[in-house]
Amino acid sequence: MFIQITKEEFAREISKKAWYQTNNIIWSTIFLYPLFSIVDYIYANDLFYQFLIVRFTTVFVIYILYNFFQSKKYNYRALLHIALFILSTTAALLCNMVPIESLNVYFLLYAIIILFFNLQVFWESFNSVIQVLIAMLLLAIFFNIFNEYSLDLVISNGGQFFFIVVFVSCLIPHARHKVLTREVRSQILIAKSNEQLKEQNRDINEKNNIIDMQYEQLRKLDEQKNSFINIAGHDLKNLIGSIIMSNNMVKEEDYRLSSDQKEYVGYITESAEKMQYMLNKLMDVKEISSPEMKFNMEIFDANAEVQYVFKGLVETAHMKNIHLVDNILKLPLNVKLDRVFAGQVFQNLLSNAIKFSQTNNNIKVVTSLQRQKFVFEIIDEGIAIGQEELDMMFNKLRTLNDVSDSKESRLGLGLSIAKLMAQEMGGDVTYRSDDNGNYFRVEFSVIN
Repeated sequence: MFIQITKEEFAREISKKAWYQTNNIIWSTIFLYPLFSIVDYIYANDLFYQFLIVRFTTVFVIYILYNFFQSKKYNYRALLHIALFILSTTAALLCNMVPIESLNVYFLLYAIIILFFNLQVFWESFNSVIQVLIAMLLLAIFFNIFNEYSLDLVISNGGQFFFIVVFVSCLIPHARHKVLTREVRSQILIAKSNEQLKEQNRDINEKNNIIDMQYEQLRKLDEQKNSFINIAGHDLKNLIGSIIMSNNMVKEEDYRLSSDQKEYVGYITESAEKMQYMLNKLMDVKEISSPEMKFNMEIFDANAEVQYVFKGLVETAHMKNIHLVDNILKLPLNVKLDRVFAGQVFQNLLSNAIKFSQTNNNIKVVTSLQRQKFVFEIIDEGIAIGQEELDMMFNKLRTLNDVSDSKESRLGLGLSIAKLMAQEMGGDVTYRSDDNGNYFRVEFSVIN
């Protein structure tokens, strides 16, 4: 998918980002700069009231300039240059009026002001260099006018630290400008991509409506499989295209991704491929029309598949403040099943438990070998479902319409689909509910 960004769009978004950073700087200065009077009270008590007037006058002037520049929509760089020049003027003046024993503190405050600007500002680095040179000039002018001490004494009492900090801080805006520029470009690309995806989604929905009409003839087939196909088809086919397309777009920009992000992209790719496999299997009319659904049976380690599903849902559980307890066997237990559908059984049951559990609950995921059967168990400490709803879970794929609004229904389609998949592959799903929560159990035969 090719997306083009015009110069006008880019300039407009850059201006928004720059003014956002400028607002942070100006308002932080207005609120924090007067607090420096505390330092004046401690280290220059004789000049405290004069310094207090200077500081409040400074922030008042900056506030007036800020409102003027915003109303006239002038360039934010000019506002920042003027504001920093005013702050530099007052700071340089103070550095040449305080006693020599307090000079270290005021040079430190001056360095903090310039460092703060360079950490927050969104402009090219030469602007910061200009401001540093202006600061040096102001210090030199006020030194000649007010200072009674020698230059060596001033430099040794904080001057050398100030020079090092301000010059090194000039390197920051260059890197920050490049990073924020890339960020703005990425945001524009994402916004435009979303618009294209919405348009494509509308087209897909229209095509899906046509497909739904064509599938009317399948209603004469087995009712259970037909219900399963409709549900899985509607769940998957509307989303698979968007997932793959979005993931491919991310992979095209993989040089911007961290190692963890690349791992997540790989996880999405693998999941999307599994979804494609399931969708193709379910939508193959020839296989659906056969007496039994055909699976791609293979031998694999069931514990490894459960571990994969477990890791994929840890973050989802964490977002609800639910703790997943890993009691998965580390030794391999081989089964002969369709790997994708078996994984979907584990996925449906565990995600269902997470979805409807209350926060701060524990959900135990346990695997074991019992009588040559691989056993997968989920112990959920959430609200108990009850026997009446328990019986309805084993009916054909259906949702509960008569559950009270005061209690969330646990019997969504995920459990019914998981049971159907397990039975089609020769396994079984059982369930019980009591005062301690809910219990899910899946069994599959183990390959010797």
